[in-house]
Amino acid sequence: MSGLKLFHTTTRGVAEITPRLAEVEADVQGFVEAHMETLLGVRFLASEYSTGPVHGGRIDSLGIDENGAPVIVEYKRGTDAGVIHQGLFYLSWLMDHRAEFEHLVRDRLGGTAAAQVLWSGPRLICIAGDFTRYDVHAVREHQRSIDLVRYRFFGSDLLGLETVASVTGRVPAAWRTRRPAAVPVNGAGQSAVLVDLVQAVDEALLGLGDGVSRVRRKHYRAYQLLQNFACVCPPQKTKLLVYLKADPKEVDLVPGFTRDVTGLGHHGTGDLEVQLRTERDLERALDLFRLSYDAA
Repeated sequence: MSGLKLFHTTTRGVAEITPRLAEVEADVQGFVEAHMETLLGVRFLASEYSTGPVHGGRIDSLGIDENGAPVIVEYKRGTDAGVIHQGLFYLSWLMDHRAEFEHLVRDRLGGTAAAQVLWSGPRLICIAGDFTRYDVHAVREHQRSIDLVRYRFFGSDLLGLETVASVTGRVPAAWRTRRPAAVPVNGAGQSAVLVDLVQAVDEALLGLGDGVSRVRRKHYRAYQLLQNFACVCPPQKTKLLVYLKADPKEVDLVPGFTRDVTGLGHHGTGDLEVQLRTERDLERALDLFRLSYDAA
C-alpha cells in the first residue's frame, strides 16, 4: 500500500487522496471491530480481553474465523515489531486456555459453534501502519499462522488493508481419495480422473498467489487469504464441488457446471457452486477461481 495512489475523479479532473495513519491506535481497533466479519472474515467475540492476573495482559480483539479457527487481532498505529511478539505471547496463552475460549464462543455464538472450534489452526492477525523486512522474515520463522496487514485511511471515509505477509503454521496433509471398488459400465477410469482432479484443483487454488493458505475441516477444505475465497468438498461419486466467494449475479451460470446457492445450506462458504467432473471443467473454472481470489 506504500506505493498505492488513490484519486478522486470528477468532471473537472482528478485529485489525489492522501493516505494517513490513524490519530490513535484505538481508531483502527474500533473500526475493525465494528466491521470485522466484512474486513477479515472473522466473527467478533471480545475487545480488550483480559488474560488474568498471572499473565497481566489484554488481547486487543478476539474472534473466530469462517472455519472455526480462533483468531487474535493485535493493532499498532505505526511500525512496531512488538506487535508480533505480543500477539505470539497471547496466542500461547490462548492454547493453554481452550476451555475459557470455548466458553466465550458458547456465550456469544452458541453451543454448536463452541463444539466446532478448530484448535489445529489458531491465527494471529497483526494490523499496523507498516512492517519492516525483519518483521516479514520473523513471521516465516514461527510455526504459527500469522497475517501481517498494513492499513491506511484515505480521506474521511475510506480504509485500505494490504496483506504484507501471510504464513500458515501447519500445512494439512493432502486428501486421500478412495477409489470405488467397482465402477459402472462406461465408467472405467472415472475414479482415477477424480483422484487427479482433486490434486489439480489443489494446485490451481494454491497457485493463485503466495499468500494462499489451506485449512482442512471435516467436510471441506478452505483456501484463504485473510478470508476464504474457495471451499472444496470431498469428491462425490462422479464430481467435485467447489464453492467460491464470487458473486453469482456477475457470472453467466451454466446448468450442470455453475449454480447460485445463495441461501442454500452447504458445507464451506461461498454462494457460487462449481461442479467439476473432468480436467476440461477445471480449465473452464480457472477464471472463476481468479475472480473469487481477487474479491477476497
